[in-house]
Order: sequence, then structure tokens, then C-alpha cells
Amino acid sequence: MKLHEQPEILVIGSFMMDLVVRTPRVPGNGETVIGSSFRRFPGGKGANQAVSAARLGGHVTMAGKLGRDFFGDEMQEVLNKEGINTKHILRDGEASTGVGFVTLDETTGNNRIVVVPGANFRYGEGDLETIQDVVRSSDLIMLQLEMDLHLVEAAVVMAAKHRVPVILNPAPAQSLDDRLLSKVTYLTPNETEAQILTGIKVTNHQSAERAAKILLNKGIRNVVITLGENGAMIANESGTELVPAYQAPVVDTVAAGDAFNGALAVAIAHGTPLTQAVKFANAVGALVVTKEGAIPSLPRLNEVKDFLNKQVS
Repeated sequence: MKLHEQPEILVIGSFMMDLVVRTPRVPGNGETVIGSSFRRFPGGKGANQAVSAARLGGHVTMAGKLGRDFFGDEMQEVLNKEGINTKHILRDGEASTGVGFVTLDETTGNNRIVVVPGANFRYGEGDLETIQDVVRSSDLIMLQLEMDLHLVEAAVVMAAKHRVPVILNPAPAQSLDDRLLSKVTYLTPNETEAQILTGIKVTNHQSAERAAKILLNKGIRNVVITLGENGAMIANESGTELVPAYQAPVVDTVAAGDAFNGALAVAIAHGTPLTQAVKFANAVGALVVTKEGAIPSLPRLNEVKDFLNKQVS
């Protein structure tokens, strides 16, 4: 593993323009509810994780595909302002930029999301081949599942070929082939994703531990199951460990998981031991839920340091 002074992190991932409606409560089937506000936020799991890592000190390159449209222009401008290398982001003239429709329950802060991937699914293995040198020179690669699954599998294989560690955030939730999982260095499912991958309903740290052990048996080297307000469960050949969460007032849970993954990537790429890396990621996730939106809510390194200092004092 290469360790640059400023970690070189490659995010191969998705872009979504999030169209967010706030409501007093989420409507039931066939029900209409009057919403209280509507806003538009740049997001998508790949872009969120890229910005999170960049704001926390990583040197981030992003690869993926945007539509040749207004949302695509806006997304690329946002990433450029964050200092992310966008040289390998492609534009598609036939498919639109991905869109996420978010319904946010303003009482609980919980959300429901419908995603239309658009151009994200048109980034293929041929496009991946053109960035093989970037893969080779990276300290760490981040992947999610808002892209074509064959592309994700090919990226994991390419990273393994060049001995570059991979963080795979298996979201949106779906089952995955064991051959893919066996090449993953760090898998970061939440409770729902862990259940889909293992068949174990994750409701507490004991069930999280059982699910994590099943995933380890599939060949994954490190499993980090995020448990929301209950923290995160780490599992690897050294054993299991529950890392407690930091408490924070919840305004909006959008991008909390993405912020966690971006923070985890930066800490790992710096050579931080996994337990300390997860503690850092937990702090970043706690800060994110105190603000509205995806990318706008992602904290910078000085904010995280201030937050952690207050926890100690």
C-alpha cells in the first residue's frame, strides 16, 4: 500500500441531483401529504463520498459519468470547487444526470429515497480501462452500488491486480456474488445491507457480530457494519469490536453513511489503525446529521477536530 503525505483516493462512483421534499410525515400508500419545503442538492453516493474525503484532507480523483445537461454542469462545478480532480468524469449525450427523489420526515429526520441512475449506469468497463494508471497509483479506491454491477466487479478486480485496497459501500442494498466480496478489503454495510448480504436481521451488536462473521467467511478482510446511533461494529481476523457513536441532534440523515465512508477512507489511507479510523468516521457521521442536505452538510477537518475536542473536555 502506498502512503502519500496527502492520501490519493480514487472514487469510482455515482452522481445524483437530490430533489428534497420536507414533510410533517412520510405519506402512506395512496395518501397525499402537504409538504413544507422543496430544495435541490447535488449528491449521489459517489459524489458525497468524494467530497467528504476531500474536505477531510484527501487528494481525491473521481471517475464516473454525468449527463450533458444542466444538472451535470452544476455537479461538475461543485466538485471542481471542492478541489476534486474531475479529469476522468465523462459526459453522456443520451442519458440524463442521475436524480434522487428524497422525502424527508421533518419530525424524525428519517428519509425515503427513489433513485433514477441515468448516466451513472452508462459508465462501463471500457471507460474503466482508460483509468488503469490512476487505479495503480492510488492509495485507496472507494466504490458503491449506484453504478452497473459488472463495472463495480471489474473495478474491484483491477484494484486487486494492482494491490490497491478497496472500500466497498454496498448501497443501495442488494445481494452480491461471493467472488466479488472475497476481493474487498473493507466492506461497510448498514443494518439493512448486512441483512441482505447475510440473511441475519441486524437489530443490536450481537446480531451485527453474527452477520459480520458470515461476511468474513466470504473472504472479506475487514467488515464495518454501521449501526446508526449505536455506533459501528468492526470485524476482522483479530476479532470484533463495537465502536460507540457520538450523540448529536438529528436534522437530516441524508449522506450520513457517505460521510462516514469518506472519513474512513481518509483515515485508512493515512495509515490510521481501524478502530481509530472508525471513531473518526463516527464523529463525521454525527456532524452530518445536524445539517440539511447531502454535500452541503459534509464537515471540514477543522469542524471535526473541534467536535472531538469538545467530546474530550
